[in-house]
Amino acid sequence: MLLDYPKKAAFGRVLPKSKIYEHARPTSAIKELFVRQVEQISWKYKLAPETINIKGTVAVPEIQVFSIALRDDELKTEVLRCIDQAIPFPILFELKHDGKVKPTAAFKRPNEADATKWVVSEYFDGDWTLGDTLRMPLPMVFDLEALYGHLLAPLMPYPARPGEGLQARVERMERIRIKQRELVRCEARMRKEKQFNRKVAINAELREIKIVLSELEK
Repeated sequence: MLLDYPKKAAFGRVLPKSKIYEHARPTSAIKELFVRQVEQISWKYKLAPETINIKGTVAVPEIQVFSIALRDDELKTEVLRCIDQAIPFPILFELKHDGKVKPTAAFKRPNEADATKWVVSEYFDGDWTLGDTLRMPLPMVFDLEALYGHLLAPLMPYPARPGEGLQARVERMERIRIKQRELVRCEARMRKEKQFNRKVAINAELREIKIVLSELEK
């Protein structure tokens, strides 16, 4: 789902990669990813109390919307994480390639031990959509923290549980990803294992992982 951001919130500035490098200090390998995968980064919108008349909170004082024109349809999350490290506000990214757009974002919150730093979750992706698809208006909310939740919710692969807050939902999504990786590794071990007794043990481990996954996905 793509959103129609208010014209008053338009920022419309190209963000030089060098500015990101200054603040995030990426490794040479990550700089190479920027060169190979990113055509241009544009700071498209600034969603703030003064631009959309919605009050900010300590956790979400502003939300930025960045557009990233890609050289092909792949972008490593290391690039997004580098940008997130350089910009001290939550960001929603819109990746653009070949006439299509894909929203992606991580859940970003202030570090409880150091409010000048941010904790960035894993990234959640929407689907590639034609760039001229009709965009939906912003939802009616009381503050930017609630708006942030509305922006992130459609990107998450599993629905929220009743009464589940945004941070709790993100943490559950991350536990699901960890278990999914465990499942893949366990299945690979099963395929390689020749001894029957070891296969039995790995199969029991597989069943346990699947049970935990099933509970987390509900």
